[in-house]
Order: sequence, then structure tokens, then C-alpha cells
Amino acid sequence: MGIRSIFSKPLARWVVERQQMWMYRPAQTQQHWFEQLVSAGRKTAFGRDHHLHDVRSVADFRQAVPVRDYEGLKPYVERILAGESDVLWPGKPLYLAKTSGTTSGVKYIPITRDSIPNHINSARDALLNYINETGKSDFLDKKLIFLSGSPELTEKNGIHIGRLSGIVNHHVPAYLRSNQLPDYETNTIDDWETKLERIIDQTIDQPMSLISGIPPWVQMYFDRIQERTGKPIKDVFPDFSLFVYGGVNFEPYRAKLFDSIGKRIDSIETYPASEGFIAFQDSQTEPGLLLLLNSGIFYEFIAADEYFSENSRRLTIDEVELNKNYAVIINNNAGLWAYSLGDTVKFISRDPYRLLVTGRIKHFISAFGEHVIGEEVERALQAAMQQHPETEVVEFTVAPMVSPNEGLPYHEWLVEFATPPHDLIAFAHVLNDRLTALNVYYDDLITGAILRPLQLTSLSRGAFQRYMKAQGKLGGQNKVPRLANDRVIADGLLAQNEPA
Repeated sequence: MGIRSIFSKPLARWVVERQQMWMYRPAQTQQHWFEQLVSAGRKTAFGRDHHLHDVRSVADFRQAVPVRDYEGLKPYVERILAGESDVLWPGKPLYLAKTSGTTSGVKYIPITRDSIPNHINSARDALLNYINETGKSDFLDKKLIFLSGSPELTEKNGIHIGRLSGIVNHHVPAYLRSNQLPDYETNTIDDWETKLERIIDQTIDQPMSLISGIPPWVQMYFDRIQERTGKPIKDVFPDFSLFVYGGVNFEPYRAKLFDSIGKRIDSIETYPASEGFIAFQDSQTEPGLLLLLNSGIFYEFIAADEYFSENSRRLTIDEVELNKNYAVIINNNAGLWAYSLGDTVKFISRDPYRLLVTGRIKHFISAFGEHVIGEEVERALQAAMQQHPETEVVEFTVAPMVSPNEGLPYHEWLVEFATPPHDLIAFAHVLNDRLTALNVYYDDLITGAILRPLQLTSLSRGAFQRYMKAQGKLGGQNKVPRLANDRVIADGLLAQNEPA
């Protein structure tokens, strides 16, 4: 046992003990952060514009500060980019995290000296919770890989700009940097396929113990290694014992990923975003992700089915209900105020508060009033894969076909299989039956002959990768949305589909 694994255990115990001080005092903890944030916000241009000096309660705050997305915040961000201080948060941000927006083009999310610990310590604490619960820490003494974007940063008016994963890379603790792979030069390669080959060159003969990344890109890493070696990952990396992931629902990828590995290993799910590190899996035995209530964020929640209503209610943590979908609204010490994160979550525990990430508030299909959400399509796919256990899915997305050449409209599921089901028609029937059971509006449309049952299109291998490459979004933290209300992604995928 090495020095890292030895010293990690008392640190893990200390972190978990401190964590319990706020886990079981959720309302008080959140009230503390509300007061801290408003106090600091009064010193900013945003605070003056929204009269934060007059805010004395959460109710006052909601009257003064409306919910907004990035477009609503953009004028303030542009002032920051121009070099102005004290705009959204006192001083200037340390960083602007550059991320892709669906309607905004590139988004620049501020990260301040006060907010950077939220990103760094939360990732650390996810590992320490695992160590404290399981007693397993030997993985820290071997090699660790984080499949991420480039750590190269640009600078404008004293602010560093780059991808979140690249920013975080600069804050990896010194005691881990010596066993982190790949090296800095490899991480800065822009072309994902070139970068991946270099990563494999550097890792294939190393004692890899922890691998972290978005599941589809980790799967690509595994696929390329197997092409080179002809071996399962467990034989290439016999020390591999922990997989850390986030960004997408793991379930559609689980079977193929573990088949590639060749054995079951422990995993930790995280919920990071450029806007803040929201939650992580704190237990290997309890479901859900622990909501981080004491890391510089004051949360509000809006019931997903009320989100687009003028009379939608903003709820604090003590007002949410179990098993109900909510849009996440954050206020944080980077200067995001009543900011709609765009994600939906569902709480499955209140003691402590644990959640599941269920989708995106704008990623749904409602071309006919059905409002099918990400959680529903993922659960339908999971049910179909359980009934057809031979099936392995690489990636999928769903889009409406509003005006087919003949017949009724339908939902088209575009699925890339690693191993297709023996009976594609039966597989599609399970998808449709499960979706009608999960969504009463979809069921009504099928029953009322407004829609016909979904159509499944099996894409050729590599279609999603070719599509992402064509969009300039191959690798890193990029992912294809599960759902869309138009055919842009679907038609792009079909254009990349190679005939069998």
C-alpha cells in the first residue's frame, strides 16, 4: 500500500464527517448560502440593477430576480469579456468556461476564485466518499486517466478562457499529477481521433486503475484498444478497478462497456456542469446522487410540467417532492443568478437529498402534444434491452417524423447497435409498449390514431462518430441529445449512415 492510499483514508473519514453536518441540515445550509450570495451580490452591477440591497428574504429575491437562461445573462457576460469588474460577482472571474449552446452559439460561464473549489473539491470528495465506504484506496497508487478536453487556455482582459475539463485539469492536486495520464502535450491535441491514438500509446502498457470520462468516448477508447490487442480490457489493464463517469445516463452503455472490460468493476456517477458541480454518487449501495448543498450554490426548483407557464413556482430544497421532475435553477458564487441550468432531476430521497438526472428541459418531443422526455425514452430502451439481453447499444436519439410520404406521423428512433437484437421488430414493439405505459399523452395519440407506433432505424457502425466529426464535436465532453423536436440531428445522422 502506497503513501497516497494510506493517507487518503483519514482524509476520507474527515470529509465524510464534515459532509454529514450539512447533509442532515439542508434547509439551514441553503439559507446560509442564500444570505452569503445576496450579501456579495449587492456589490455588483447585477445587484444594483436588481435592487439586491432591498432583498431580505427568498420571496424578495424572487420578486427582484427573474429566472433566465444564458441569453438573459449574456449582456452581463459581454461586459465581463470587455474587461469590466464587479459585474456579476465582486472582481473579475478567474476563468470563463467555454461551452456550446443550442441557441446561443458559444457560451462563456464565469468561474471565480470563490467558485473554483466547488468544481475541484466536489470531484475529490466523490472519490473520498467511495474510499470511506468501501475501504478501497489502492487505485490511487497506480495510473489514472481522465478523458477530457484540451487544457490549453486563451486569455482576454486578464481572464483565462477554455473548456471546463481543461480548466479543471490545471487544478489536479500535485499528489495525483505524477500518476495522471495522458500528458499535457497529448491532452492539447484538437483532433479527437489523433488524440485517442496518442492516449492509447501512453496508457496501453501502464497499470491503469481509474478511468474517467463520458461513457461513449470511454467506449471508443476501449474499442480501439481491443482492435490493437485482441484482448478484453481486464487483460490489458488488470489493475482497472474504478470507472468514474458523468454527462449522460449510463444505463444504455452499461452492458457493452462491461462486456468490453470483461468483468464487473465499481463505478461512481458524477453530475458536473460548467455552471457548477451539482451532485455525485456518495454510496455504492444507495441509489441516486447526493445533492451538494454546501458548495456555494443556492438551489431553486421548478416543476418540469410548470416550467413554461407564466405562473410557475420556484421552490427551495425543503419544498420539493419525491419522484417528481424538476428543472434546476442555480444561484452561485460565480455570479449566476436564478440561472436555468436546463437539466431536469427527480428526487428519490430527502434524508439526505439524493436525485436522478432525468433529462433536459428543452430536450423533449412534443410535436403532437405528447411531451416525451429523456427519462422515458431511456427507460423504454432499458426495458427492451432487458427483454433482448443479446442487444448492445452504442448510441441513440429520437426525432419526430411529422409529414411522412405515406401513413400517419411517428417517432423515429435512430439506434446504432454494437450487437443488434435478434428480432428488430419485436424490439421496437417493446420500446413502443413501454413508452405508452410511461407517457399517457403518447398512449392517447397512439390509441387515437394520431400517431402510429414508433419506427426503429438501425444505423451502421460509426454513424454517430461520423456525425459528431462532421459537426466538429468528436470527443471531449460533447454528446448527442437524446430528443429533438425537429429533424436536424436525425437527418444529419442519416446522411452519415453507410449502407449495409
